[in-house]
Amino acid sequence: MRMAHIKDAVALCELFAWLEKEIPKGTVTEISAADKAEEFRSQQKDFVGLSFPTISSVGPNAAIIHYRPLPETNRTLTINEVYLIDSGAQYIDGTTDVTRTVHFGTPSAFEKECFTYVLKGHISVSAAVFPNGTKGHLLDSFARAALWDSGLDYLHGTGHGVGCFLNVHEGPCGISYKTFADEPLEAGMIVSDEPGYYEDGSFGIRVENVVLVVPAKPKYNYRNRGSLTFEPLTLVPIQIKMMNTELLTQKERDWVNEYHRQCRNVVGAELERQGRKEALQWLIRETQPIV
Repeated sequence: MRMAHIKDAVALCELFAWLEKEIPKGTVTEISAADKAEEFRSQQKDFVGLSFPTISSVGPNAAIIHYRPLPETNRTLTINEVYLIDSGAQYIDGTTDVTRTVHFGTPSAFEKECFTYVLKGHISVSAAVFPNGTKGHLLDSFARAALWDSGLDYLHGTGHGVGCFLNVHEGPCGISYKTFADEPLEAGMIVSDEPGYYEDGSFGIRVENVVLVVPAKPKYNYRNRGSLTFEPLTLVPIQIKMMNTELLTQKERDWVNEYHRQCRNVVGAELERQGRKEALQWLIRETQPIV
């Protein structure tokens, strides 16, 4: 699974570097961007196909949670609107599912504020330490707290199980406000962490990584229960331009910097190995530390 996510990150670094160059020409649409993502993924070893139809959405279309671009709804990407792409692939060594929300021009203050609340929720789940036997629905409010503080919310679950060259939505675990079929999280389970925010008719935001449940070692070990946390498997930069870093705590800044350090080291080495220089330059630029 780790290898599959590294290859997937290589493809997405290529995609975003390509989009940055091509969007100002006015020729990239939601459909052509989705096709390009598939093309870059197909160049990776042991690629079999997509794990679900790509959600490639710009501006008001991104506010439609399960939007899929069709010829009659297809919009052109511009430097003036938020772009959300939720996509994934099946490789023989694993299944991927990643969402990134980016702006190729200058995001508005409100777009940045909403993005930052979503990011805070994403980090809160990803960095959570919780006792063995905890069910996913208990973590759902971690993802919403920053949004709730400002009177915002999103109308979908926060995470679902992901198979390995299997189902991209797979039980029995998940992270959701719904409590049905909710098995306790255990080390070795793989789930998504994907809070969002959707402003009808305007924009949509989602930040999604696939994460692995791993043992944690907090200061104490209450009744020998043992503790768990998450390790990100997805290694694709989260756009700093979309963040209002003043709203982040030091702990959250440290998380972003450490995450980006991993992206740069792990994915950068693979980009270098594959000779994908433009994507490597893009990755290095997008993973500069925030202060």
